[in-house]
Amino acid sequence: MESFLKYIKYEKRYSIHTLTAYENDLKQFKSFLATEFEVDNLHETMHTMVRSWIIFMMEEGITTKSINRKIACLKSYFKHELRENKISSNPMTRVVSLKSRKKLPEFIEEIPLSHLLDTFVFDNSFNGKRDKLIIEFLYSTGTRLSELLNLNEKEIQFDTKTVKVLGKGNKERILPLPDNLILTLKDYISTKKNECDCNISNKLIVTDSGKDGYPELIYRTVKKYLNNITTIDTKSPHILRHTFATHLLNRGADLNAVKELLGHSSLAATQVYTHNSIEKIKKAFEQAHPRA
Repeated sequence: MESFLKYIKYEKRYSIHTLTAYENDLKQFKSFLATEFEVDNLHETMHTMVRSWIIFMMEEGITTKSINRKIACLKSYFKHELRENKISSNPMTRVVSLKSRKKLPEFIEEIPLSHLLDTFVFDNSFNGKRDKLIIEFLYSTGTRLSELLNLNEKEIQFDTKTVKVLGKGNKERILPLPDNLILTLKDYISTKKNECDCNISNKLIVTDSGKDGYPELIYRTVKKYLNNITTIDTKSPHILRHTFATHLLNRGADLNAVKELLGHSSLAATQVYTHNSIEKIKKAFEQAHPRA
């Protein structure tokens, strides 16, 4: 396992979250082999054993999405071992992923989100200004949680109204900054310099004591304010990314442009948002057409 994990970390440059997930998946599968088949070496895996694991996970109520990720992990692992000549055949060639029902990404309507950013009175303290920045930055740029947390203040270029973010696979992209967000950024940064010890961290998002921001801080902030404007079940930072993409497409943005803004490697990942636009068109048709 160690050589495979080093391969996906240093050569494939997978995120720390994917690395952790894949390591856990392999350990779980290895434990299953030992318990059910008394097999201690992953190289002795047969396709029937993998299928048994899949059935076991389905009976345990594990979601299709999680099972398919574990299958993807095993496919990647055994492909690597075959390439390294550590096994003579790949047991995953006879294993297929489960069919999953695609769920449309949830998003927040424009009016309540605009009301939150334009008329809601955030606290005038450092915390209040940071809260507004978090909400506005995620929605105005479509960045991921990790991209916002890893963003250094120096990557913001006020003269060109752009920001450089580091995405998945260490791929950089340049994003435009709307005027309203620039005003929020300048106000936050000014307060940050006056109230925090900026020598501790170069990150844009910091805690009250000037240390690096952390995921729970972002999650807690987003949920706190989205609770006031929406009833959707999931109130996470990623919902604001979904909302960013959906609103752009609803207003006629080019699909390829949205793909670049989101930092997607393929157009297929972006196309899921077009379904929300189609649903909106359907609703307009049903409400307006005499024969609908």
